[in-house]
Amino acid sequence: MDASSIDAVRRLQVGEGQSLYVGDPAFNLDNARLDPLSEAMAVFAGDRVIGFYRLDFAPNAICGRAFEMPSVGVRAFLIDAREQGRGYGSLAAIAMCADVRRRHPQCRLLVLAVHCVNTAGVAAYRKAGFIDTGELLGGGRAGSQHLMLRKLDDTDMASPNLPGRESCVGQ
Repeated sequence: MDASSIDAVRRLQVGEGQSLYVGDPAFNLDNARLDPLSEAMAVFAGDRVIGFYRLDFAPNAICGRAFEMPSVGVRAFLIDAREQGRGYGSLAAIAMCADVRRRHPQCRLLVLAVHCVNTAGVAAYRKAGFIDTGELLGGGRAGSQHLMLRKLDDTDMASPNLPGRESCVGQ
């Protein structure tokens, strides 16, 4: 992210009630930039910043345990409130998968938690190929969250509950 995209992320707005899901974009940006195991990512439509997410490379990111294959967590994914309803969420999630696969080929799995009441988020992730594991994670300001996974090697995800030990940090 360059200076102009950092400023643009700080100006992103979340929709009414969505701050429970994603929090404050500026806080999430600053937090990601301070964490050596994170990458702050801007979402672009053409030359406009329309969203943000954070890649979390901590070994136990998202659900407190590592997975059998090297994984990366996705946090604070958001599309600006003024840009919602145009399909950008699904497109951005698909692009995120391709980007991680290209820039971090050692990572084989994306892991995220999405609040159960965030039906638009669940739908966008499903369109991008994420599978709901059926596991619910407790907590969060908006209640329980679905654990969703997306393999990055385009293989079958028939068995998405993958216990294990690895993250893709340093590999």
